Amino acid sequence: MVYCMIEILAFPQIEDLQPNIIFQQDGPQLHWSLKVRNVLDEKFRRRWIGRGDSISWPPRYPDITPLDFFLWEYVKNIVYQSPIRDTDELKSRITAATKSVDSEMLHRTWLEISYRLCVLSTSNAEHIEIVE
Repeated sequence: MVYCMIEILAFPQIEDLQPNIIFQQDGPQLHWSLKVRNVLDEKFRRRWIGRGDSISWPPRYPDITPLDFFLWEYVKNIVYQSPIRDTDELKSRITAATKSVDSEMLHRTWLEISYRLCVLSTSNAEHIEIVE
């Protein structure tokens, strides 16, 4: 039997959340093979968002992707506060920045996702501009 990486890495982590989860699949073309979509259809019957499903979504759509609307900007601001000397320092700063994300920040991110989903629902999934 051929397994998708998602079956090995993600599914065990979210098993306890079933059926109260909507899964968002994003990423490179490889993540959209027929095998992956079939696995998602089987595991999340009509409860996954992504290209090629009934809840279709553009790739890397920033409105509900926490890496896009939160993490990358947060890490970038910390990493580039001052000039970087070399690759080792860059790696060290990236590691420190990601480790500094605490549970309160994650909680606020989930609240933001919930808010954005409500806005998208009422706007018929039009692109939204969140002004902070």
